[in-house]
Amino acid sequence: MASRITRVGAGVLAVAAPVSLLIFASQSAPASEAVGTSAALSVSVNQPRPQSAGMISIGFPTSKAWTAAAEREKHVGRASRSDSPHAFGTIAYNKWFAQVYMQEKYGWGADQFSALEQLWQRESGWSQHAHNSSSGAHGIPQSLPGSKMASFGSDWADNPETQIKWGLSYIKSVYGSPSGALASSHSRGWY
Repeated sequence: MASRITRVGAGVLAVAAPVSLLIFASQSAPASEAVGTSAALSVSVNQPRPQSAGMISIGFPTSKAWTAAAEREKHVGRASRSDSPHAFGTIAYNKWFAQVYMQEKYGWGADQFSALEQLWQRESGWSQHAHNSSSGAHGIPQSLPGSKMASFGSDWADNPETQIKWGLSYIKSVYGSPSGALASSHSRGWY
């Protein structure tokens, strides 16, 4: 029979480990998801049964609970058409999507969105259908040629999300930020 100290230590460990997991999960999850993550990580401690001589059993979450929590975490904060207050493909939607996406993907804030808003207003008026017939530049970012955006999706010609993702990636790789691209546009007339 295990000594009293061993049983008490095991009992403390049996309660402390799951509690620390819950605390860690709730502190590392975004505030809006803390409750959902904690619920997915709930631990049950059963009452001692006479035949188990005071042993405590711990029920850990099933793989389904972990998978559900991971799926919720993947979608936290992602720009989603259903989350938008605007109709898909409108100028208001395109601006909303760009602002949310650039914040999530690159960590750019309001100052960079202001630069992007000015830049793409000059280029396309934020229309995914904008096309320059003389140069062949196309879409919101005025990709030249427009087919370059195919690296972000085969729907590049009409999908504002694909165009915005490509355009922000281009800006990041060439200019570092929307303000850098805007400065280039002011000095050269294009970016």
